Amino acid sequence: ATTMTRRGLSPPVVSTTGGSGGYAGRVVVPADAPVGIPAGLTTDVGAALVADGRTAVGLAEAAAFAPGERVLVAPAAGGVGSLLVQLALQVGATVVATAGGNHKLAAAQALGAAEGHDYLAPGWGEAIEPVDVVLDGVGGEIGAAAFARLRPGGRYLPFGAAGGAFAPVDRASAWDRDITVLS
Repeated sequence: ATTMTRRGLSPPVVSTTGGSGGYAGRVVVPADAPVGIPAGLTTDVGAALVADGRTAVGLAEAAAFAPGERVLVAPAAGGVGSLLVQLALQVGATVVATAGGNHKLAAAQALGAAEGHDYLAPGWGEAIEPVDVVLDGVGGEIGAAAFARLRPGGRYLPFGAAGGAFAPVDRASAWDRDITVLS
């Protein structure tokens, strides 16, 4: 995302450049591409929302949260994760936040997450009651432990590998448990 002002005039706007990114003092984009940054938000936040917001909304639409569902977000304190927490709460889901460290869990719980679990603590996943949806941006062993918390008929959406690799999800196990893997 690129932040800019319209020929130096206010309000500031943000836009994508149509590719994998770009930074420049000036950039040409289609006239309908820029989006105004609401008052009270910085241009940094506006640019982050274009990238992370698009990802979070796409994941939320694919997950199709329903009122009363339990949704596990890993990690719940980053850019995409914090937006997923809010989107799940908007439809009436209960959010189970996971993150690395108490200060990050506190941030997710301040957004409204009902539970917080430090995935750096041994056995963290065993303390979580079954969930309907897992949104996994960590991957690796943490993602696999989150996947294990899915109840039969649940939905698993991997969207990142902050832990170094995507979670080793056994497709046969997913099939046996009627879990939908949306990747």
